[in-house]
Amino acid sequence: MTKPPLQMALTGLPPVIDQATRILILGSFPGTASLQAQQYYAHPRNQFWALLSAAIRTDLPALDYPQRLACLLQNGIGLWDVIAGCRRAGSLDSAIRDARANPFEWLRQQCPALQRVCFNGKTSGKFAPQFASAGYATVVLPSSSPANAQLSFAQKLVLWQGVTR
Repeated sequence: MTKPPLQMALTGLPPVIDQATRILILGSFPGTASLQAQQYYAHPRNQFWALLSAAIRTDLPALDYPQRLACLLQNGIGLWDVIAGCRRAGSLDSAIRDARANPFEWLRQQCPALQRVCFNGKTSGKFAPQFASAGYATVVLPSSSPANAQLSFAQKLVLWQGVTR
């Protein structure tokens, strides 16, 4: 069986942050559905919006995408990815090649209230030590991806509810 060819260089999505962002959730890199829709966590089976809904007690899936982002910002929560660009066939993190990290050094200026960085899965979680050494509280959460079937939704939910604590 042959592997699909690597795509041309892909570019991630812009950060969803503001001066009041206290909590930043970092994924690895948007999947194909998210890149096509130009929306974070656009794959219908990705559990991100449902998990975060429980954490902030708001029905995010019932809102349209711009309202979801506005609601996150109102709750002091920002979104971004650790990878700015890469080559990848498909949506799996294991297929990422030639990754370039996002420029995190300007976060202190852009998000002076930032205190905690949460990582959506192990791939983004590899950056936790970098943020911890910069003085941020960090937590690596189980991935919300449909490819992560090691934990049930209920098991993930227990850990994701701590995002805002």
